[in-house]
Amino acid sequence: MATQLQFAPVFAEAPILLEGLWLTVKLSVGAIVLGSAIGLAAAMVRSMARPGRAWPVDVYVELIRNTPFLVQLYIIFFGLPALGIRMTAEYAGLLAMTINLGAYSTEIFRAGIESVHRSQIEAGLSLAMTRAQVFRHVILRPAVARVWPSLTSQYILIMLASSVCSFISVEELSGGAALIQSNTFRALEVYMLVTVMYLGLALAFKLVLALVGHAFLRLDRAPLGFGRRFPSSGASTAP
Repeated sequence: MATQLQFAPVFAEAPILLEGLWLTVKLSVGAIVLGSAIGLAAAMVRSMARPGRAWPVDVYVELIRNTPFLVQLYIIFFGLPALGIRMTAEYAGLLAMTINLGAYSTEIFRAGIESVHRSQIEAGLSLAMTRAQVFRHVILRPAVARVWPSLTSQYILIMLASSVCSFISVEELSGGAALIQSNTFRALEVYMLVTVMYLGLALAFKLVLALVGHAFLRLDRAPLGFGRRFPSSGASTAP
């Protein structure tokens, strides 16, 4: 029996999808900012600490990278209340996404930091730069520039992973789609529309991150687009 697509009932519920889309953007941007800060700090510790001193970071990275995101989300939302820590579903989703991205970005930032040749650091110190100046001008920008394509991919992945937050009743884009599907019984039309919205959102994130790379990291060798870009100097060492 042929299926007749009917989008009118779905479009009538469009405000729910738009609210879900906006919540997805807010969760993703918040997780990217906070997760990147955690990842950069952890990568500095992992790269510069003496052997054996960075074991808490090692435990954090291995624990998060080797367990499912859904389990991490459930522990935060359903497990922490047993310890007296309660939060809304939205904050639990944001915290889970931040912790997850922080672990993955730690390894990406570490690869960038360790790609900076020691002779460049010694040259900076020989020019009477302080260690803070060496880190900012010699290590940080080239390191981030070299791993920016990998970071961009990871940011897109965490945006897509926000759909898992609907399992704890966060009404982001997938949560809104599930609500509309239950109201209209038009599952195919709803999820076709949501697929297009996720695709558009991912491409928008890529464009914005490419603009950020051009503006702050001088990724000017390749034109703006959606292909892989490399920094102006050095080879990419992204994992």
